Amino acid sequence: MPVVLVVLKVLLLVATGAALFVLVTNWPSRLDLRVAMRYLRSRRSSRLLSLITVIAVGGVTIGVMALVIVLGVMNGMQNDLREKILVVNPHLRILTYGEGLRVDDWPQALTKVKRSPGVVAAAPFVMTQGLISAGHDYAEGVMVIGIEADTGSRAVTSLPRYFTKGDLTFRTTQPNVEGGVAIGTRLASKLSAYPGTVITMVAPAGSQFNRSLGAFIPKYRRYEVTGTFETGMYDYDNSYVLMPRQAAQDFAGLGSAVTGIEVRLAHPEQATLAGQQIEATLGYPYRALDWQLQNRSLFSALKLEKLAMGLVVFLICVVAAFNVVGTLTMVVRDKTREIGILMAMGMQRTRIRRVFLIQGIFIGLVGTALGAVLGIIGGTIVNNGHLIPIDPSIYFIDHLPVLNNPLDALVVVGASLVIATLAPLYPSSQAARLDPVSAIRYE
Repeated sequence: MPVVLVVLKVLLLVATGAALFVLVTNWPSRLDLRVAMRYLRSRRSSRLLSLITVIAVGGVTIGVMALVIVLGVMNGMQNDLREKILVVNPHLRILTYGEGLRVDDWPQALTKVKRSPGVVAAAPFVMTQGLISAGHDYAEGVMVIGIEADTGSRAVTSLPRYFTKGDLTFRTTQPNVEGGVAIGTRLASKLSAYPGTVITMVAPAGSQFNRSLGAFIPKYRRYEVTGTFETGMYDYDNSYVLMPRQAAQDFAGLGSAVTGIEVRLAHPEQATLAGQQIEATLGYPYRALDWQLQNRSLFSALKLEKLAMGLVVFLICVVAAFNVVGTLTMVVRDKTREIGILMAMGMQRTRIRRVFLIQGIFIGLVGTALGAVLGIIGGTIVNNGHLIPIDPSIYFIDHLPVLNNPLDALVVVGASLVIATLAPLYPSSQAARLDPVSAIRYE
């Protein structure tokens, strides 16, 4: 993919250079502008644009608008997924090698991690799995996350902002429970378990072997649902259970150990570099797992899809360029007699060429401006109104997000203008090569 991007950049630079050369060497005068604008209007002294001009402008507008919206959708998907992933997942997880997935001397490691450059917050965490039931015959497999009961600035993730009821203090109101838990809204709906409901959970690590029965007897624990959260990420809202770290340590059978240390960084995009520095500080057997590495395949697929969709939709702009060529060729054929008269009156061939170059650039400018504005407005309406719902169980998010990146918009506008500048070269040269005598005798 990098080779493709390099080739595209080279082609764009070459085309841009050619377009600038065309503009510099064919700078128009006031007469050239007046003649070009007159040829763009319809007959009978009307000031309205002719139908073929409107069609040409419409083609460029549709192409640019489609390209802006498609790139906005791909940017929105990447940004929304990144934000949703980082709701529960930290920028960095400090783990150890081996099958145990436990850190025994985590207080010393936590002190070193907090002193590392770029680290804003760090805290131990516990991650395990279990079964949850709300007193019915139905049980659900869930991911159990043990975190620090903190909702302030020391919180490693942005999860406290997504609570619909309760918070991360896990305050209980029911007697005879082992603590409080927070669950996703989708999981709460499936289990009919809302704040105040007592649920039962079973941990694989809590099973004990019974010599009399000759089998493992699971250990049941009762918790009170003290809060619900809604992140918009299907997996989180459907299968995540949060509880205090101490309760999770007991639930997972870790004793005083934890699964690892989660870290929030000042610059999430530098997570890989920060992870390498922390690994060097802590030494073996510690390892750092950053959020980009955990979701590399997903974001790589999105980048490839953005490139592919951009190239496909870019072909619409190329088709619009051929439309401009066809339009100007028709104008040349229609205005052959007028061109001959202008040449007979002393108008140079270079100025005739400028007249049709101005027409093509005008079509490109108007179409590009309209397409960019309509694309940005349309994308904003779709994003803010959540007009296109999608299945969150497949795409992780519940609506189609659109994020207009100014850099992408500038690239689209620049590429469209380059195409619009180069498209009229052939018809303008064709008009300049006309013989005045044959042109006047035309028809």
